[in-house]
Amino acid sequence: MATLPNPLPALTADPTGRSAGLQLPPGSLVDTTEEGVWHEPLLWYADEPATPDAWTALLPARMSAGLLPVLIHGGPDDHWPEEWDLSPETTSYPGDHDAEEVLAEFWEEYAEDELGEDSAIEPFGPEWPGLAPTLAAEADPDVRAAEVAAELVDKEGWMHGARAALVPARRSADIPAAIGWSGPLNYEDDVARLCSVLRSWEDRFGIRVVGLGFDQLTVSVASPPTTLSEAEAVAAEHFAFCPDNLADYDSLRAYAARDVLDQHVWSFWWD
Repeated sequence: MATLPNPLPALTADPTGRSAGLQLPPGSLVDTTEEGVWHEPLLWYADEPATPDAWTALLPARMSAGLLPVLIHGGPDDHWPEEWDLSPETTSYPGDHDAEEVLAEFWEEYAEDELGEDSAIEPFGPEWPGLAPTLAAEADPDVRAAEVAAELVDKEGWMHGARAALVPARRSADIPAAIGWSGPLNYEDDVARLCSVLRSWEDRFGIRVVGLGFDQLTVSVASPPTTLSEAEAVAAEHFAFCPDNLADYDSLRAYAARDVLDQHVWSFWWD
């Protein structure tokens, strides 16, 4: 994958990142991959759980050091990045893929399985319905991401206990590819293809990748759908992106109404 200069190795001698204008808490550099030790660190993450203001505190690292913030969660099995089977060596570059082509391919592969006498993917059929339209900006994407991150790590949030992390990446959508994340491995073995979709969502809905676990991805949404028809169009993309998201729903329409309409957080989990 095409990469930017990586400032993380400098943290070995300068763990607070002061030379890059940072003031990092104690943390760890991760260079462990499925194939062994990578030639440079893939990410840094804090030793202690994130506070609600951790995302905002790390956001300046984007301008000063080319590092983007994300929350890292160990999940119920307490699996941290050293145990994630990261695979940067098999990850391509998100910009080499077309988001609509990726989604269309997955839709055509999985939609047929959901069709029955009462179609689970109505109002759509077996043919790819196309990308949902761009939605008007409701909030600044970085401001929305900071708000969502704070809610997620709050003591009542489902990512309470997550750690703040920094990843060298061009844009938030590229974070999974930049570390060679293998969360969707049973569905797609080159996460850069899914990152091309995240890039498209950045452009159309103002998403930011705010959380990663072993097999779970969470994004903030600055411009969510505000009508059911808009939500259904986005839900079709969610289904193509991660069919497991609809496993507990009778229909795409029900999923759209509950998990997409007016929602500022989208979460995806691959079995």
